[in-house]
Amino acid sequence: MKTSNPVAAEPKWLLVDAEGQNLGRLAVKVARILRGKDRATYCPNVLCGDHVVVINARKLEFHPTKHRRKIYVKHSGYLGHLKTFSLQQMIDKRPTVMIELAVKGMLPRNRLARQMLKRLHVYADAKHIHEAQQPVSFSLTK
Repeated sequence: MKTSNPVAAEPKWLLVDAEGQNLGRLAVKVARILRGKDRATYCPNVLCGDHVVVINARKLEFHPTKHRRKIYVKHSGYLGHLKTFSLQQMIDKRPTVMIELAVKGMLPRNRLARQMLKRLHVYADAKHIHEAQQPVSFSLTK
């Protein structure tokens, strides 16, 4: 089996608009791009994915009952320090973390996944700081 050279895989910058998208379907497609599975030179042990800039994270669409049913859990490791957040609280306070956690759950659990997550850039609104990289607009309806 021929493996690709990590230097030869030049990462592109893709811009994804999350407005009106479903969280799970968005996360699947973003994780696929971060891993590089959409490239012909995909190799599972090489970082060959692209940079992904996700904008409008606050404008994701959810089923009406999911706002109160979905719970995010965080634990510090100390007794009694279990914190829970509903989906509505996450949308109001930390909308970017929702997408980061969903994408993180769809990546492999290894050192390469941590490098892939560094290539994910999520913003709550349409403004982002990656204009200089000239990200190409990417449609998720394929």
